[in-house]
Amino acid sequence: MGRRELPVLGGGGISVPAGARRTVLRVEGMDCAACAASVERSVGRLPGVYRAAVSFAAGRLEAEHEASVSREALEGAVREAGYRVAVPRREERRPPWREARFALTGVAALLFAAGAVLQLAGGPGVVWISLYAAAIAAGGVPIFRAAFAALRSRHMDMNVLMSTAVVGAVGIGAWGEAALVVVLFAAGGALQVYAVDRTRGAVRALARLVPEEVTVLRGGMELRAPAGEVAVGEVLVVRPGERFAVDGEVLEGRTTADESPVTGESAPVEKGPEDTVLSGSLNGAGAVLVRAVRRAEDSTLQRISRLVEEAQASKAPAERFVDRFARVYTPLVVAGALAVAAVPPLLGGDFGTWFYRGLALLVVACPCALVISTPVTVVSGIGAAARRGVLVKGGEALEAAGSLRALLLDKTGTLTEGRPVLERVVALAGDREEAVVLAAALERRSEHPLAHAILSAAGERELPEVAGFRSIPGRGAEGEVRGRRYLVGSPALFAERGVSLEEAGPALREVERAGETPVVLGDGEGPVAVFGLADAVRPEAPEAIRALREAGVEEIVMLTGDAEAPARRVADLLGIDYRTRLLPEEKVAAVREHVERRGAAGMAGDGVNDAPALAAATVGFAMGAAGSDVALEVADVALMRDDLRSLAGAVRLSRAAERTIKQNIFASILIKGLFVALAPFGFVTLWLAVLADMGTSIGVTLNGLRLFSGRRRP
Repeated sequence: MGRRELPVLGGGGISVPAGARRTVLRVEGMDCAACAASVERSVGRLPGVYRAAVSFAAGRLEAEHEASVSREALEGAVREAGYRVAVPRREERRPPWREARFALTGVAALLFAAGAVLQLAGGPGVVWISLYAAAIAAGGVPIFRAAFAALRSRHMDMNVLMSTAVVGAVGIGAWGEAALVVVLFAAGGALQVYAVDRTRGAVRALARLVPEEVTVLRGGMELRAPAGEVAVGEVLVVRPGERFAVDGEVLEGRTTADESPVTGESAPVEKGPEDTVLSGSLNGAGAVLVRAVRRAEDSTLQRISRLVEEAQASKAPAERFVDRFARVYTPLVVAGALAVAAVPPLLGGDFGTWFYRGLALLVVACPCALVISTPVTVVSGIGAAARRGVLVKGGEALEAAGSLRALLLDKTGTLTEGRPVLERVVALAGDREEAVVLAAALERRSEHPLAHAILSAAGERELPEVAGFRSIPGRGAEGEVRGRRYLVGSPALFAERGVSLEEAGPALREVERAGETPVVLGDGEGPVAVFGLADAVRPEAPEAIRALREAGVEEIVMLTGDAEAPARRVADLLGIDYRTRLLPEEKVAAVREHVERRGAAGMAGDGVNDAPALAAATVGFAMGAAGSDVALEVADVALMRDDLRSLAGAVRLSRAAERTIKQNIFASILIKGLFVALAPFGFVTLWLAVLADMGTSIGVTLNGLRLFSGRRRP
């Protein structure tokens, strides 16, 4: 059996049989990366499990195992570690105040408050000590259970440290502080879990937009059937107000579709026969018949949901750095706490005083805030991007996009619309309007893209009849209009016919200088008009380029296989640099050159023709990726909407995520460092240490979640 190397949490690799089964579970109740490590070790101990990787921020366990390992066994290992497996996707979630963790925290807080009141009022010691003990027992249930599971897996996590501190405080008679430590820690953990679960749930809600049942035409009858049983090619009836369950093609009817769950664009899109509809989008006022082009599990929204969850479980470079830092920091501070508690009493110091200071330092040793500072931000940033129609394929891509200073852009289809338009008309005989009408009449039967540009320019004008029409492949067309023979086409056509274009010389040079393609209209006597046609620049392109510069992208370069003149025209309009006449392999070389020179460079293209260049870039952005298998696979960042402003929005969001990660890491290290320095001198009480630890953890969590709850921008 073949084997492959798979990454494991913390680096390295493990050899996994190629035929190993893969199971993904959603885990609830984790409030830090140390909790995830405990689950990982508990599952990893099961016989037949090759690999277990848990992401705290994404609430996701991915296990590679033998076929003999059941899902129930994996779920049992999760529960043994002190955590829960999430409810099925469609099941309604209970409000947080009905969760056991929140209820126990509330009971513990009430018991602590009652004990504190009695103690301050001078009540019997046995009563208020009993109330404190009850508060410790109620609030400490999930803490002590998770600590026991961590110890069984030989792992020292935050629950072990906090449990040790509580037991130590009880041992020296500090019942009130022990109870307060439990209440603060339990409350902080519950709030943190709730905040992160909201983000996880909001992203998972994407998948719930797809209906479970659909109306399908079978044997000439309308039947209700599960969406998962719809085969490719079957015809669905989608009525007003219903959601499309699969990607499909409209066969009959006209309507509008709200595609915001997929593309982030809230404006309804007109749909008619032969138009594509995407799963999860909302049907407007018209009933339509839709032919399924993908099965439900392979449709766009479902694939996006899976890719987002996988991306959220990935690690950013900053997170890997923090993990390495925490692996060194925690043992050092724990060793310091033991030294503070043991060494001074041996030298004659008061045991109770120094033991208490050691306990405070032990609480400070918990690296919760530092370890969650990055993953929470990554989960939030990827989720926020998904809501805006931008699929970021992992924490590494999110962080890399946030640090880009150079961006390369494909021209055709990315900066331009990929279709020619009529940019100028130079009339040499008669007026401009008449010249356009004559040329459009001749081009009416032509299939050439340049002909379509002239026809579009004529608009709704009435076109005269053409007699004796003849298409001249690769050159143009000719025919008789109003009794006069006309030619329309390239200058080469007129040279072949021996028609002098001397009179059109200045106009042709003007068109060529502007980077436009010349088309000449003439008769047997000479040229009548010269048309300049060019690839239309996307209307949103100037705004997007400005936004990219404002976001900090210093160098923007257009790469194209076009000639100098048309490329210069587009570059001048947008105020960017350009490189021309590039073959596909030369585009790849240009990207690599910028990566080497800048350290990092992004590349944006359509995800199909530009796949090699996208892969060569530090971050590859694929435009208009909705429904495109190639774009979703090849790009680091897939822009669902075919709108260049989405690119600027993705860079802006990544910049915000990068800033937030740095803020969180700086705040966590600063506060931890301050309390580590103060604890040995008696300036930090146990409850203050817990308050600082959980307060910082909640603070960095909420700071990271700001990305998700922020105002939507294109």
